[in-house]
Amino acid sequence: MRKFRWMLIIPLLLAVLVIFSNVCFAADSLDSVVDVQKYNRAIHIMAMLLVGFGFLMVFVKKYGRSALTATFLLVSAAIPFYICINSSGLLGDAKAGIERLILAEFAAASLLICAGAALGRLKMFQYIILGMLFVPCYMLNEWILLSGGLGLLSNGGFADTGGSILIHAFGAFFGFGLILTMTTKKEFNTPIESDAVSDKFSMLGSMVLWIFWPSFCAALVPAAKVPQTAVNVVIALCGATLATYITSCALRRKISIADIANASLAGGVAIGSTCDYANPVSSMAIGLLAGALSVFGFTVILPWLQKKIKKVDTCGVMYLHGLPGLMGGIAAIFIVSGINNKIQLTGIIIAVVIALVGGYISGLILSLFGRRVEAYVDAEEFIDA
Repeated sequence: MRKFRWMLIIPLLLAVLVIFSNVCFAADSLDSVVDVQKYNRAIHIMAMLLVGFGFLMVFVKKYGRSALTATFLLVSAAIPFYICINSSGLLGDAKAGIERLILAEFAAASLLICAGAALGRLKMFQYIILGMLFVPCYMLNEWILLSGGLGLLSNGGFADTGGSILIHAFGAFFGFGLILTMTTKKEFNTPIESDAVSDKFSMLGSMVLWIFWPSFCAALVPAAKVPQTAVNVVIALCGATLATYITSCALRRKISIADIANASLAGGVAIGSTCDYANPVSSMAIGLLAGALSVFGFTVILPWLQKKIKKVDTCGVMYLHGLPGLMGGIAAIFIVSGINNKIQLTGIIIAVVIALVGGYISGLILSLFGRRVEAYVDAEEFIDA
């Protein structure tokens, strides 16, 4: 009888072991699939950083080699520096694997936005120093907004999935603080020239950014929300592109290629905070408003403000990333259900303050390393330029 019972129990135990091992294997396989998907989006973001941002900034016709090289150096400095600080756990919990790489890429994207404000007025080695100054400030802001660092905001209470505030607005306002100390009278009076060739390369960069922007916003969202996020981002980009054309023609009487290359991306900037919460209708509305706001910024606010403060925002990052980013962060109040309005607005204010102060201090430090002889030209630092 006992022998018969053991004959029954042993197959049951084996069956349980097989089922348990299959479940564990399935879980491991699922995790591996998710990691591979994140890796693919991480590579898309890298294409945005190097090809997208790099070529978008070559519109300055005599500064193309410098713009591309500076992009290479900024990304190469920001990513390992972010990973190093994050590994130490100094500013929030340490991440691992592909997720940490993606977060480092986000920091690099924000740094490139910041550098765009002072593009052409920094020596090449100063871009690297800028990266070393920027990344800790960015990570402090990231820790406060997303992880409740210093107890200023409740953990998880701030809505900013795709980084409208954390990445775009922060980078733009940091850059604005930077140019307050990094624009001399001579640099202010030096024209920023472009031509048909440099404008075409800039459009190439814009289109690369446009194509991969859904991966940027969906990089770390749960797998189930990736399709919704991607659709929302594409619709917002379409809305911004249409609004850019209409508004550019209305304000300038003819199409401005600079508006098309820049403001058409404003929808991706503005949808970031709500990319996984919005629906197609609200995404289109955000895109249309962001595109119109960006063109208005480039056409009306930029020349007026530059004359007032005598400072130059080379790439107009305040009008592509700053204002649309703020708009996106505020839009979350109306789109994300159950959001705490006070936390959202407080987070936006904190980000702007840290960015402006950090940028201004960084500018003072960078100015200690000297000034370029001539702004916006490759010849000062490149062979046969």
